[in-house]
Amino acid sequence: MTAFAKLIGQQQAVELLTQAVKQNRVAPAYLFVGSEGVGRSLAARCFANLLFSHSVETNRLRQENHPDLFWVQPTYQYQGQRLTPQEAAEKKLKRKAPPIIRLEQIREVTQFLSRPPILAPRNVVVLEQAETMAEAAANALLKTLEEPGQATLILIAPSVESVLPTLVSRCQRIPFYRLDAVSLAQVLRQTGHEEILQHEAVLSIASGSPGEAIASFEQLQVIPNKLLQAVTTAPKTYLDALKLAKEIDDLDTEAQLWLIDYLQQSYWQRSHQPSIINCLEQARKYLLCYAQPRLVWECTLIAMKN
Repeated sequence: MTAFAKLIGQQQAVELLTQAVKQNRVAPAYLFVGSEGVGRSLAARCFANLLFSHSVETNRLRQENHPDLFWVQPTYQYQGQRLTPQEAAEKKLKRKAPPIIRLEQIREVTQFLSRPPILAPRNVVVLEQAETMAEAAANALLKTLEEPGQATLILIAPSVESVLPTLVSRCQRIPFYRLDAVSLAQVLRQTGHEEILQHEAVLSIASGSPGEAIASFEQLQVIPNKLLQAVTTAPKTYLDALKLAKEIDDLDTEAQLWLIDYLQQSYWQRSHQPSIINCLEQARKYLLCYAQPRLVWECTLIAMKN
């Protein structure tokens, strides 16, 4: 179906979803599983348009503000407001902890589903990065999944293991895969990002994910070249490690997490040292657990010291 015309390299997912609609066997909930940036969110929007295709007002089907579509993203808490990553970036906020889907957002989903659809045959709720839900939020969502009413919910996550088993058991899984080199290049050209094809390091980090390639290229522009050059060589002294950790600490969390990916690629290509790769991976885990970033980098760089 033409609803998925822009989705490249995910034939299995397209077939499963289109057949569900053709056979009138749409599930109450789906779990779109796969790496970030391979088309899961685009597929969710395409699927929503397909589900809405019987709406009377067809001219409104593809608008972002369709009254029967509720889209949930992880958010930051800032001065009593919830901000999406894009909104936080526009305000140039320094973010030290990753965004999460909050309990109050799930309550808003419940409120949205408490009324019948307005234009379409059903309501559609999409939860991006469902793996970021805290336990309370996940438990609240579980109640909604048990009785969704006239609705289809789509959870987007990197893996089955990243979501609570009780949620997984109530969803039909739709797998998404990393793209081959030809499909990746096609997506980047179609979206106006052909320049990225000239950056081998970025493509290596992306590993078949157009979204990750674009995000990685954007991060590359943000981090100062001097800092990037400094971190690609292990510090020679403890003082060098401490100074470098201080500079890295000035970056927001997303940039620091990207820097770990970049360093892992860089060190592996040059020296194939598993110990350094593992050390950086441990740093990633600490950052994701809200450890103090400067301390994490101090310990990491000292461990990597020549």
